[in-house]
Amino acid sequence: MKDARDSTSMTEVEDIEGKPAVAHETLVASYVPGTDEEKRLVRKIDLYLLPCIWVMYLLSYMDRTNIGNAKVAGMDTDLDLDSNRYSIALVVFFIGYVIFEVPSNMLLSHIKPNIYLPCIMFAWGCVTIGMAFVQTYKALIGFRVAMGLLEAGFAPGVLLVISSWYKKSEQSKRFAVYISAAILSGAFGGLIAGGIVGGLDGAHGIEGWRWLFIVEGAATAGVSIIASFLLLDFPASTKRLNERERELAMARMAAEAMAVDGDGTEVLGHAQALKASLSNWKTWLFVVGYMAIVGSSTLSYFYPTLVEGLGYTGNMAQYMVIPIYAAAFVCNAITGYFADRHQDKRGYFLVAMMTVAMVCSIIICAVYDFKARYALLVIMGMGLWASNGLSLAYASVSFGEMPREVRGISLALVNAMGNLAQIYGAYLFPDSDRPKYLMGFGVISGLCFTGVASYLALQVLLTRRARV
Repeated sequence: MKDARDSTSMTEVEDIEGKPAVAHETLVASYVPGTDEEKRLVRKIDLYLLPCIWVMYLLSYMDRTNIGNAKVAGMDTDLDLDSNRYSIALVVFFIGYVIFEVPSNMLLSHIKPNIYLPCIMFAWGCVTIGMAFVQTYKALIGFRVAMGLLEAGFAPGVLLVISSWYKKSEQSKRFAVYISAAILSGAFGGLIAGGIVGGLDGAHGIEGWRWLFIVEGAATAGVSIIASFLLLDFPASTKRLNERERELAMARMAAEAMAVDGDGTEVLGHAQALKASLSNWKTWLFVVGYMAIVGSSTLSYFYPTLVEGLGYTGNMAQYMVIPIYAAAFVCNAITGYFADRHQDKRGYFLVAMMTVAMVCSIIICAVYDFKARYALLVIMGMGLWASNGLSLAYASVSFGEMPREVRGISLALVNAMGNLAQIYGAYLFPDSDRPKYLMGFGVISGLCFTGVASYLALQVLLTRRARV
């Protein structure tokens, strides 16, 4: 058997910048899977990427959602925010967020992730701190727009980085780790915010809701500096690994027909990459499926209302939300593990979870008992949160053969279009619909059905293509 360390026979070609690049065929020939060397490399990649990305995403999610905690802590009174103004403050974030995801990943394809991602994170951390000093509603809108533009590059950038380092059989678990940050933020974000507001309200003459922005923004900016020393660049050029480790990292991806930079292939321009992404049918089916998942997941807006219906208020209401996210956290971890062990059936996993969520949503339309609804929402939350991470992993591995520029744009499109649901999702459960909320659950039932159809089509079509 050929020694995995033997690279003396490797031929070199010249890439478009004139630097030596290892031919794709030679990378594949040099790779021996499952060696101790590869296992050590994967552990090293995990150590550099996963903890750092997890903390970054946790802070990203908290920074975009802490406006809700600030509102109930007195910001609405100080800035004269009525319901309409507050809704606008929420929506303007996602407008910039959606529009700039694709351009951001087009830039990231040519900039080192360990520079680009920490830089935008530091910038939005400073913007978060700046929100503590706004005195008018218009100023708040301006800061929310700026935050949306800056955060737009983070999520699609992380998707591109993960897809560049992990094999198809490894990605579901890693995306599950990534999504778990958002789940735990939902579970404990309110409690953390309450501790900051309650503990610092009036300190140095500053209101508690302003301290919330200051503390969380400062944490974000501080973590961004640390992240710049931990995040990996792309496999062909990272300086965190030695030459042999970089070679093995590229060979791992090339062996699974994943596009690899530094293998002598031509680098596409922005226009070419955009055209290739937009003309690929897989991009649009994954867009539809992910929009269905994110749109359905807006039921999380209903959690506080449901808990109030159970008779809980104050901190107890926050505690009653935690079991929903805790169950989702466990389901997300289990699904990520088994989806990697059965990587050719990821579509069926998604179909099953979206079907369960759809059935629960339909039953909720007919059942008005709050305790029954609470149990059904726990089940729905498990399926939808687990679907979120798995759908991103499914898209990532399905786009694997695309050049990095095309893959980056396609992943950004999926994430951006999916997040359009955040714009209309906030209006699915108006107070005028209580207590049945038939419109909200009716829409979610339809979205779940759309997700089932999309992922079933993807499973069938991609399986047929793999057999050709």
